Amino acid sequence: MFLLLCQKVPHVVLRQFVRHESETSTSLVLERSLNRVQLLGRVGQDPVLRQVEGKNPVTIFSLATNEMWRSGDSEVYQMGDVSQKTTWHRISVFRPGLRDVAYQYVKKGSRIYLEGKIDYGEYMDKNNVRRQATTIIAGKLVKIAVFPFSPFLFQKLGYTVTN
Repeated sequence: MFLLLCQKVPHVVLRQFVRHESETSTSLVLERSLNRVQLLGRVGQDPVLRQVEGKNPVTIFSLATNEMWRSGDSEVYQMGDVSQKTTWHRISVFRPGLRDVAYQYVKKGSRIYLEGKIDYGEYMDKNNVRRQATTIIAGKLVKIAVFPFSPFLFQKLGYTVTN
């Protein structure tokens, strides 16, 4: 994961990449980092395709993820009340092919799995106040198809269906 560089490389060139200098002055270590997000949830509204003058178009939509847990003082874990928290995520799709597919096929209520990265950006609102926005930049997008229960299909696949 780490790349060791000899001191022969000029420090001026490395300075922009180096995060940590090793204890021995003969080598420098380049640190790698990771910004990865995986989400599975439902789309909150139909995607919108936006294009700001001079910038690439982007498809934007919101995605809801749910966290569920049981609460209560019961000794039997299964007996507690079920609580739920919904978190909304702002999703932006910039990649040309993926952006167009997301705009065309993703709809409100679609179940989506995505991989991407977190981006913390700033913008000026209508009142000229600086605001911060957290966005998930999608790099991979999978629409999960949900089929209605069909006893015939399950039997065809070799499962036993009982009423």
